[in-house]
Amino acid sequence: MVTIANRTALERTPAHALALDCLVVGMEAAHPEAIVEETVSVRDGLLRIDCEFDDESAEYDLRRYERVFVVGGGNAAGHFARTLEEVSGSWITEGVVVTDDPAGASVVEELDGDHPIPSKRGVRGAKRVLDVAERAGDDDLVLACVTGGGSALLPAPVEPLSLADLQAVTESLLRCGASIDEINAVRKHCSAIKGGKLARAASPATVVTLVMSDVIGDDLGVIASGPTAPDPTTYADALDVLARYELSASESVTSYLEEGDRGVHPETVKPTDPLLETVSFHILGSGRTAIDAARAVASERGYTPLVLSARVRGEASDAAITHVAIAEECHVSGEPVSPPAVLISGGETTVTLADDHGSGGPNQEFVLGGAVELDVDDIVVASVDTDGIDGATEVAGAIAAPPEIPSEEGRTALARNDARPLLEDAESIVRTGPTGTNVNDLRVLVVSDDSNA
Repeated sequence: MVTIANRTALERTPAHALALDCLVVGMEAAHPEAIVEETVSVRDGLLRIDCEFDDESAEYDLRRYERVFVVGGGNAAGHFARTLEEVSGSWITEGVVVTDDPAGASVVEELDGDHPIPSKRGVRGAKRVLDVAERAGDDDLVLACVTGGGSALLPAPVEPLSLADLQAVTESLLRCGASIDEINAVRKHCSAIKGGKLARAASPATVVTLVMSDVIGDDLGVIASGPTAPDPTTYADALDVLARYELSASESVTSYLEEGDRGVHPETVKPTDPLLETVSFHILGSGRTAIDAARAVASERGYTPLVLSARVRGEASDAAITHVAIAEECHVSGEPVSPPAVLISGGETTVTLADDHGSGGPNQEFVLGGAVELDVDDIVVASVDTDGIDGATEVAGAIAAPPEIPSEEGRTALARNDARPLLEDAESIVRTGPTGTNVNDLRVLVVSDDSNA
């Protein structure tokens, strides 16, 4: 399912090949096709949802509803919708999702959008999603497919804001190193669809939200900026983010947020809103799905897997130093696990860009930072964004070991946030193209012993 365009060049040692296999199997396990087929079924008109994230399974009698709509957006939304069609047969009436990776759905319309910076076609798609949701009535069921990337792919600037306003503030937030929670606090309050507003548009229909999480802790209000979820953040929180990072947003954005803080504009949907009584949520997959699959590959190959965390965050280069320090300890002392071992982590790191920055992304910077910090040659560092797009680049991430990266050049590249050219020269870039999923970053460090190097 996931194709590595330059696989031969990356499989230069058994350790490199293992790292690549862990990444690929992790991405494939988190693909909507695999997850929906495992967790969603329709038999005799009963929609059943079984997933490890819910305490118990849930059932919805499709025969009770006049119509069944599918709406949503995200990197994986097209594959999500197509697999739902296959699982549910003829029960879906119509629908529309916005994605950057269409999958060939037949009943559900797939509209193109852009990620990570919102675009005009994304605005058109988000309007169509809202239009379909607003047509749903009390006797209808709305299946909302929410996946990572939905924040950018479903841009619906609230009046009087423009797409240019959203693009500028989004780009500033991505550049400054803000966390996804902080970024979304701003985006939700500049949007007509985020922060529960899609659920508000669909009310009083029954809304069943099916989620592929790309967020640390699986916070429903943060995944795709929570289009059907309650939002605890406020206009004041959004203004605080802009102030904290000293961002100069457009006058339109600043004025709108300040007016909202004064009560001029309605707030996002809050946890106590009665409309949420007809909204339910099911997290079908997350970064943990990819981690568990990678762990199984390592174990099958005779390596001891150790999951460091599914919640890694902060600057990519800082996270790299911590990861390689643990890998070095494994190699030297056999603690916390003895080699051959594979250290695995998930989550999402960020990069605060220098003014004269080059090209790359958090996963490329993680690999480059790890390679130049390592004191042990036979440790391989690998990291990808599971959607196949690392930052604003068209590559997924990288795989490298210290001997492949000139240390001095590597540190210079890190200082300029210019990881990609050096990694390309070392033939360390991982190229997948869009993978059809997005459950955040997946990192693998292979610590070999003499027999596995």
